[in-house]
Amino acid sequence: MDSRTALDTLSLPALSVTVQAAPCGAAVRGIDLTQAISAAQAEALRQLWLAHQVLAFPDQALGIDDLERFATSVGPFSPDPYFESIPGHPHVAQVKREADETSSLFADNWHSDWSFLAEPPAATLLYGNVIPPVGGDTLFANQYDAWDALPAALKSLLQDRQGVHSARRGYSRAGRYGAQDQGRSMAIRYDDSALATQLQPIARRHPETGRVALFVSPGYTIGIDGLPDDEAAALLTELFAHQGRPEFVYRHVWSPGMLVLWDNRCLVHAATGGYAGHRRLLHRITVGERAAA
Repeated sequence: MDSRTALDTLSLPALSVTVQAAPCGAAVRGIDLTQAISAAQAEALRQLWLAHQVLAFPDQALGIDDLERFATSVGPFSPDPYFESIPGHPHVAQVKREADETSSLFADNWHSDWSFLAEPPAATLLYGNVIPPVGGDTLFANQYDAWDALPAALKSLLQDRQGVHSARRGYSRAGRYGAQDQGRSMAIRYDDSALATQLQPIARRHPETGRVALFVSPGYTIGIDGLPDDEAAALLTELFAHQGRPEFVYRHVWSPGMLVLWDNRCLVHAATGGYAGHRRLLHRITVGERAAA
């Protein structure tokens, strides 16, 4: 369906918003992101993003400078600690897979980007430069809904607990993208710093909406502070199975020239395959929390 209610109050009638028939997601048309956007447009888009968690902007012929400019309208650049950036653009990375590549699929488990950092990014932007004719959908799971659907007793148990997050499963020397990972075209750089841990609240209150989201993932959560390893592992296994339930999931289908913006604070996401024999290339920027007004 089409919705302009949130935008009409900001006098932006050209913007058209199609809300997905899913737990999150909306497509936004009627804005040219090759041009600088106004403060009113930026605020309208932010309110849509907060409401729908995933915004897709189809048919945007963006260069790297355009992508960087739009990212700064969302917030400050945030680090990508294990990706090599493209030359001349230290905050832009490529998510790439060649047609004949046989390495394991990148990022196909549920995760919130870089949740192991002391200050995880608020947003991720991903722009589709080369999109295969089949496959390559991205799954998003609404973690507001995941938290709300937990039994009351489990919420009480988790309310004040902290998860132990680490990049070790992916980016350490022994991790999935570590020393043994061969033949990958994407510029991933493993490092011993991935062994570090960071505590994050399991019941994380969103700094802008005030809603509570479940903030764990099989990609980065390796324990629960204060619980024995076996007890924590059993509880996390239950939470991981819960957070990706079909009723929480939106399957996003890409098209060439599409920009997608999502909220890492209340979503987990995962890549899918199904495009063997086809090249796929996207450009990515992560964005931090914007300064308080």
